[in-house]
Amino acid sequence: MIIVTGAAGFIGSALVGELLRQGWQDIVAVDDFSKLGKAPNLEGKKLTARVERRDFFTWLDTNEKLVQFIFHLGARTDTTEFDKAIFDELNVRFSQEVWERCVRFGIPLVYASSAATYGDGELGYDDADDTLPSRLKPLNPYGESKNAFDQWALAQAAGPAEDGKRKPYFWAGLKFFNVYGPNEYHKGRMASVVFHAFNQINATGGMKLFRSHRPDFKDGEQLRDFVYVKDLCNVCIFLMEHRKHSGLYNLGSGTARTFLALARATFAAMGKEENITFIDTPADIREKYQYFTEARMEKLRGIGYEKPFSTLEEGVGDYVKNYLVPAHYM
Repeated sequence: MIIVTGAAGFIGSALVGELLRQGWQDIVAVDDFSKLGKAPNLEGKKLTARVERRDFFTWLDTNEKLVQFIFHLGARTDTTEFDKAIFDELNVRFSQEVWERCVRFGIPLVYASSAATYGDGELGYDDADDTLPSRLKPLNPYGESKNAFDQWALAQAAGPAEDGKRKPYFWAGLKFFNVYGPNEYHKGRMASVVFHAFNQINATGGMKLFRSHRPDFKDGEQLRDFVYVKDLCNVCIFLMEHRKHSGLYNLGSGTARTFLALARATFAAMGKEENITFIDTPADIREKYQYFTEARMEKLRGIGYEKPFSTLEEGVGDYVKNYLVPAHYM
């Protein structure tokens, strides 16, 4: 039995779908199923059970002997939310309970961290340095909550064992960079730039990008590491099968690309002529705006992950042509 928390969400539902496609069975979906806007993400997917998030730990205590692996992808992910208490509850304490049960029941664990932990990137993007999280300064409460749990997990893993147990026998925290792909339609303003670009181009014929407010970056040449959700799912499944070399891992493409390149790839996939203009970055986020992110991927590659990552053009092309266009014209 494989558990996926956050299973109705963007990444969780993509992982459930890929597990089923690859022939894995006996999958339990955990989420807040009262949020009906995400319901289509699990339609048609054969699941062993759906467990409400509030009931999960009671359910797990009863069924732990049947569980082989947990993907803990459920989280509050809104980077514009500033109520720290919400993040403390859902991203820290809930994750600690998941971890502690994995220790108690001998269940391997992969959980979702975030590249938001790296803040403005001034200290780099090094997932091989376990001392780095204690020095990072995330730019919002979401990033702070993810970094707080990463630090807690590392402390558990490094601390003196009590009866030989303070960590799952295998665990991995994945620092997701800028993920895009199918099943994100419900995320509103937190959906990827590809999703918003497609909708904006359909509605207006053009795409507006944020102007640069730094002299060392031209307009539209701010850089992000965009990673296709299908590649992310492949990494998750590799780690489930590998179950060695616990720790924190970056999960991006390893190649930073400009927002201009992303917009151009979207226009190309839609078969439309480029029409790109620029607007000022809103003043309230201007000081916290990231101009460069790029995942260092040597650590993951070093444990044997060999599959290539989709280029931006490949990922955007597949997403737009095979998911966004068909959904738009249904």
